[in-house]
Parts: sequence; C-alpha cells; structure tokens
Amino acid sequence: MMLKDSRVKKASLKDMELDKETLLEMYEVMLMARRVDERIWLLNRSGKIPFNISGQGQEGAQVASAFAFNREIDYTLPYYRDLAVVLAFGMTAKEVLLSALGKAEDPNSGGRQMPAHYGHKAHRIVTQSSPVTTQFPHAAGIALAAKMRKDPIVAYTSCGEGSSNQGDFHEGINFARVHRLPVVFVIENNQYAISVPKELQFAADKLSDRAIGYGIPGETVDGNDMVAVYLAFKRAVTRARDGEGPTLIETVTYRFTPHSSDDDDRSYRTREEVEAARGKDPLDIYFNQLLDEKVATQEELDAIEARVKAEIQEATEYAENAAAPAVETLGHHVYDEDTQGGN
Repeated sequence: MMLKDSRVKKASLKDMELDKETLLEMYEVMLMARRVDERIWLLNRSGKIPFNISGQGQEGAQVASAFAFNREIDYTLPYYRDLAVVLAFGMTAKEVLLSALGKAEDPNSGGRQMPAHYGHKAHRIVTQSSPVTTQFPHAAGIALAAKMRKDPIVAYTSCGEGSSNQGDFHEGINFARVHRLPVVFVIENNQYAISVPKELQFAADKLSDRAIGYGIPGETVDGNDMVAVYLAFKRAVTRARDGEGPTLIETVTYRFTPHSSDDDDRSYRTREEVEAARGKDPLDIYFNQLLDEKVATQEELDAIEARVKAEIQEATEYAENAAAPAVETLGHHVYDEDTQGGN
C-alpha cells in the first residue's frame, strides 16, 4: 500500500554510497521498529505488558545513525527509546517481545529489567539503568578500554534532550574529550522531556553548541533526513576510529506517542501539533525516497512489509507462550550466591 506523501524534499540516497541491499535493510529495520512498537502498545492496552516507552517518530535518526557504525565490532549504549538502534545492532522482534513480556528467555535480563531497558552481550548492547544518561560515562569507559587495548571500536551512546541537562551527560563528554576517546554522543531531540517542551528545557538554539565547551565538534541535523543523519554520523565515526576523539550530534525529531504508556500527552500538546508532525513521518519519507529514486519497487517494499508482519506475529505467539522466570531464581544476580547457601 502506498504511504502518504511526505511533503519533504530530501537529499539523494546516492550520497550515502550504500548498495541497494543495505538501503532496503535500513527500511526493514525502521519498519520493524515501528511495527514492534505498535504491537507492544496493543499488548499493553490488553493488559499483557505493564509498560511501554516509544521511539515512534525517531526511527529514521536511529537507523541512519546505527548504520554508520561497524555493527560487527562497535558498541552501543542506547537510551530507552532506541528500539530501532538495538534492532539494527542485531536484536530480533522475538527478543524484544520476550523482554517486554518479562520472560525467562529475555536476553536483556532474563525477565528482570523493565521493558525498553536493552542489553545484549552477543551484540555489544550495554544495558542501561532507569536513571537517565548514566550511559554517557559508561560509554566513555568502554571507549577508554578500547583505546588502552588498541581495539578499533567506536561506542555509540544517546539520550533525549531533557536528560542532556543531567550531570552524567557533561561528565561523560568531558572525560571523553580529555582522553580523546572513540565515542559518538547523541541527543535525540524529540521536543518534550515528558511534558516539558523544549523552550522550557534549554535556551540554546542548538544543543550541539554544547560541544564547544568541551572542545569537540558538534552538529545538529534533521532527524527525518536519513541522508543527512547518516553522513553526519559517518564523519563522527571516522573521526573517532582515526583517534581524533568524540563528537556530539543532535538529531531533531518528534515523539508521536505519549511519553510512555502511563502518560496522557493531551494535557500538554494539541492533537493538531501531533498530526502536523506525523506529516513528516521519517518512515513515510524514506519509503517515498526509495520509490522516487527507483531504489525499490512497490512490490519489493510490500514484500518487506509482509515479511515484517509475519515475523512479528510469530514472535508475539512465541513470546506470549514462553516460560516466565522460575520463582527459585528470584535472588539470582542480586545477592552473592554463597550467602544464600548455594541457591
């Protein structure tokens, strides 16, 4: 089915110098992130999942940034909306749903973390904690270890614009700059810190200007422009891998959903504002670009949609029927097992 006209003119996909297979993979990851998120909302509203916190509207920035990294060796320290990032780095719909449903097979934490707290050792996705932006110093630490070991890896870490006011944000960037560490710091500016609009959060025109205080490059890009985001991150990743230190990138996006499944966003923004933002949906924009530039046909994109739908349905059925964590494992990874009589 043809998506609505995105009404936004973007740079050519040729500027990314990626092959057709990769460009279509980017679309599939974006679509998977949107459809998985929509499925989690349905499961939440039916009482099967206790909580959801969405990245709907931010998938373009997330996918374009993730694909600029070497996803075979680089590390990612995501924030809770980064569903498309963790899917790009190797997580599956099944694993995300196992986590959201708190099942024993959940690779993030064995059902112990709340939903959207991603972590996957095999894919170098480092788990986060609920206090926001604590991942910034952790990313600097991973980058420091890589530099000391002479490993050619780069760390990705992100936060929302609201949590960019936290002390961890500044401490992580400052440490990374002092030691010229291979890390890319990201602010996904979705306009609202829960219910607080951006104009009540900060007075700067661009949050990337904060980079000046640390002596590193900063760049603000349209998060709905896949080409601009990819090229900005490619420059940052190249700098980091070449030993030139960190970069701060702000991707300007919009959160289509409430802050979380516990939030009613009608109390602080109008439906007209949200619908206007949906007129610049990055998924629609990229879909139309693929068609307009003859990278893909309608049939090829429909096939991707069908494949994604089938995978999510299979993943949902599997995750809903998967076993919950055994009661006797409740204390595992919490207390030293020796103090529990070996339990």
